Amino acid sequence: MTRTTPKILSGFMELLPWQQVAFNRIKDIIKDTYESFGYSPLDTPVLELSEVLLAKAGGETEKQIYRFNKGDTDISMRFDLTVPLARFVSMHQGELVFPFKRYQIGKVYRGERAQKGRYREFYQCDIDVIGNETLDISYDAETLAIIYKLFNRLGLSRFKIKLNNRRILKGFFASLALDDKITEVLRIIDKLDKIGLDNVKAELQKLGVAEEAIEKILLFVSQKGNSEEQLSFLHGLGIKDESFVSGVEELEKVLELTDFYGVPAENIAVSLSIARGLDYYTGTVYETELTDIPEAGSVCSGGRYEDLTGFYSDKKMPGVGISIGLTRLFSQLSAKGLVKPCPCVNAVVAVLPVSDSEKTAVLSFAEKLRGKGINCLTFTEDKKFKAKMNYANRIGVPFAAIIGENEAKTDSVVIKDMQSGEQKTLNLIESVEFLSAENAKILTAKPLLENIASQEE
Repeated sequence: MTRTTPKILSGFMELLPWQQVAFNRIKDIIKDTYESFGYSPLDTPVLELSEVLLAKAGGETEKQIYRFNKGDTDISMRFDLTVPLARFVSMHQGELVFPFKRYQIGKVYRGERAQKGRYREFYQCDIDVIGNETLDISYDAETLAIIYKLFNRLGLSRFKIKLNNRRILKGFFASLALDDKITEVLRIIDKLDKIGLDNVKAELQKLGVAEEAIEKILLFVSQKGNSEEQLSFLHGLGIKDESFVSGVEELEKVLELTDFYGVPAENIAVSLSIARGLDYYTGTVYETELTDIPEAGSVCSGGRYEDLTGFYSDKKMPGVGISIGLTRLFSQLSAKGLVKPCPCVNAVVAVLPVSDSEKTAVLSFAEKLRGKGINCLTFTEDKKFKAKMNYANRIGVPFAAIIGENEAKTDSVVIKDMQSGEQKTLNLIESVEFLSAENAKILTAKPLLENIASQEE
């Protein structure tokens, strides 16, 4: 028989059980944080009609789409979760309550060049709040607060949420008589951190921007300082363009409101080079960077849009949202050794018989534990007891519950701490109470990620 070498496609991530448990718990923290702000879950299909999904696509995005025909149907795999959201809201607008707050955590697909930290199949974790005709600016501040609280819950306290407003950029470029080149200029300056000032200058020259305008653009996007200093710089420009003035007002309002959410100033940075390359952003834009892993780039980004549903509905439905590329973030944190070792099962205890005679007692005790909401597993293979303990040790459960001949006769259990090696004999009621308390500790344990700051102290 010819055997095929087992392998997976390039650009697809597959994890070992202990890694998958850690990944899932991080995903759960993200979900719980979103839900704490009143966001409802949504799950749209992976496959969409190409004519619907690609209504606004073009350029590089369309080149990366996985697209195929099944019979007469032209089908595409979703490349993000935002476009399916726009389609969903347009279809169900009469059934939804606005502002509509939704989160979605799911896989998306992009046929781009696979490289380290960049995948073709990856999880995105999105939130968006959609308004009916209008959407208050306070949701922009709430979104920033969600980013702050989320990364703190993950145990990553050293990060910056970079903030800007597309209206400011639009008005600034208009003041330089670049109205017909705004989209192209935005895409160029959005690459500043990747390609540097010299290459940004070269691309602007290639676009045909005048040298005087280029110098003003480079000065503008390279401004440094705290939020107050950046706002002072913007006011000092004296630009009267309506878009510029309203953008500065919105930026000031968002910063003011974040104080009420308890977001420290040191976690926010106004950055006038943040543009977000996607055309649909119209107001506030965000990018989040981990201070000690700058090579990870933006790990959480998004912004405000005024008319995302325009290709599907006549009704104006503005919104604001963010997205976390969880697969990429997890791979970057793992590469830095920041994901804590984790048991490869979601169980607090392995229930083990000393011999085959105690098998039924083990099964019965395990059911008592599950009845109390305690995750547990059993090992009933006909092997020596040393092999059973080795199994419990290798899968990483915190405790082993051992039932031998004496324990079966006296309705008792030996509880062994797998880390310290300490063990004690308890009756069945005491055993259940003890393991229930330990299970509660695990459920409220510290985040799965090492805090970079604590490592350096």
